[in-house]
Amino acid sequence: MKTLTHLDDSGKARMVDVGGKAETHRVAIAQGHIRMGPQALAAIRDGGVPKGDVLAAARIAGIMAAKKTGDLIPLCHPLALDAVTVDFAFTETGLSCTASASLTGRTGVEMEALTAVSLALLTVYDMAKAIDKGMVIEAVRLIEKRGGKSGTWKAAAE
Repeated sequence: MKTLTHLDDSGKARMVDVGGKAETHRVAIAQGHIRMGPQALAAIRDGGVPKGDVLAAARIAGIMAAKKTGDLIPLCHPLALDAVTVDFAFTETGLSCTASASLTGRTGVEMEALTAVSLALLTVYDMAKAIDKGMVIEAVRLIEKRGGKSGTWKAAAE
């Protein structure tokens, strides 16, 4: 069994020391979905949400969230990200969000990509909740990571 790196030998929480690790190019891609009714979906697609451009606001929120991940998640290293992207695709039942984060460094960017997706989808909810309070954020997950000692990992297809 793998040991938990965020616990010391006596079981106390700690921030992992990455000082001795080699710097490598690292990329993480995360994805999630927000399910909504047809009225909210049409309003977002047609620019009819009273609060403004939902996707523009959600994209900026996701990027900002990725940059602040070290402040939001305990024991997460603050990282100098090289790039963050947040993209949306309309589906039959709502919106899919895909975020990627990358850097050259000593620790991965999985949490940054996951945080970007989560906050982008929360922003969609916030901006469109007057139309549909029953929206459901679901299936937020890491779909790929590259770099570091463990190399490349890809999620199994759903």
